[in-house]
Amino acid sequence: MSSISIGVVDGQGGGIGSNIIKRLREEIDTEFAIMALGTNAMATANMMKAKANRGASGENAIIYSIQFLDLLVGAWSIILANSMMGEITPAIAGAIASARTPKILLPLKVAQFELVGYSPQPFPHLIDDLIARVKYSLDTLNKTGA
Repeated sequence: MSSISIGVVDGQGGGIGSNIIKRLREEIDTEFAIMALGTNAMATANMMKAKANRGASGENAIIYSIQFLDLLVGAWSIILANSMMGEITPAIAGAIASARTPKILLPLKVAQFELVGYSPQPFPHLIDDLIARVKYSLDTLNKTGA
């Protein structure tokens, strides 16, 4: 297995993260490891079923694990304190936002927030865009010897 490691952060039932992991596995040939980082055990378990290599659950596990990743993906709400019905704690949001790890985030609707300049797209199109950006990032990481 390559030394490149991608973290996928999700909460609640892990549906967004599971979709991301499934598509990563289907569409990217490059070797990489996926770490499922769930705010709860159910989210992590569902992402593991989608073929993540490793998983960890909870605030401390997420904060600790992100330092070992080459790339981090998820919904943009993972950098918003108290999003996902409070599952993204201020500590998780702050740690992810402050991490030096490059992040590729989906602009999904979050209650009480509006992204100006963003045109809503169907979820599958957003995942397509995310996969394309991850492919580009993996190519870059492979060339630099991450």
